[in-house]
Amino acid sequence: MAPLTGRSTLACRRASRALAAALAFWAGAAVAEPPERVASINLCTDQLAMMLAEPEQLVSISRISHDPNVSVMLKEALKYPINHGQAEEVFRLNPDLVLAGQFTSSYTVGLLRRLGVEVAQLPIVNSLDQIPDAIREVGRLLGRGAQAETLAAQFSADLAALRASPDSRPRAALHYANNYTSGDKSLANDILTAAGFANIALEAGLSGGGTLPMERLVMLMPDLIISGQQYPGASRSEAVLTHPAMNALRDRHAGSALSDAEWVCGTPAVLRAITRLQEAGE
Repeated sequence: MAPLTGRSTLACRRASRALAAALAFWAGAAVAEPPERVASINLCTDQLAMMLAEPEQLVSISRISHDPNVSVMLKEALKYPINHGQAEEVFRLNPDLVLAGQFTSSYTVGLLRRLGVEVAQLPIVNSLDQIPDAIREVGRLLGRGAQAETLAAQFSADLAALRASPDSRPRAALHYANNYTSGDKSLANDILTAAGFANIALEAGLSGGGTLPMERLVMLMPDLIISGQQYPGASRSEAVLTHPAMNALRDRHAGSALSDAEWVCGTPAVLRAITRLQEAGE
């Protein structure tokens, strides 16, 4: 008998799962089997999958999760093989399910689906209140609903205990490369608010993400400046982070803090970001 190819193996496994599901249906319990092999090609789905997957269920995560600058679960991530988000590469992993992000390459997602691979795209998390829903959705996809419910409930309880309701809120500025900032309807703004700060981007009328000219930021005189972490190597876009005007503002008036990997994704890791901000404001 000729050896099975990767595509044949995948087809056989799917046929077996389909048969098992059919038998369960006729037995009166139409419950789909959890996927045996899951690949994630997005940093944020990597993290939720690592939190929830059964041992050996998650077979690959995105290469970005091995980057210490953005990976909040680096130690855990180093246990998993990485992929580069290429359809051909991911297909050879014989996954039953691929977890992707809302803005993952449409070419990659489309090709995988044409090859018969199930791809679940999770939306961007834009608020703290959306995090439990994201946890539950990944749990549902992995067949780990009970574990997801426990994690979601714990996150909600921890967040409620952390949320600050001060009489007056210190004013904070989010200042990233190219003078980018986050306004309302963003996860970063929710993190600021939960930590007890007011986001000066709202004073400037910004919604979502956008640029806040450095001159305007200096005139607004925030109490705290939260800058993005600088990456190794020179970048002209990051020069604004250490501009003399910004350094002078920090020296004269504002404190400073760094936003790091804990701010990137809508996962329970944002609780640490809130705690760090509260400590910076003390």
